[in-house]
Amino acid sequence: MISDSQLYSLAIFLGSAAMLLIVLYHFLEVNAQDDESSAASDLKKDEKAGVGAVKPVGVAVESS
Repeated sequence: MISDSQLYSLAIFLGSAAMLLIVLYHFLEVNAQDDESSAASDLKKDEKAGVGAVKPVGVAVESS
């Protein structure tokens, strides 16, 4: 049977390992370089997607 101190040590080890893996993942994700082919296709998608409130092009606005 596992003792309380062994369980405590196991929990500390697994928690520390999980935190290190999370930090490593974020480090690799932030420093990842995009491929040229995927970057070009993403740029085309971003140009079509509007962000925020944008006036539609070609619609006349009447002023009072």
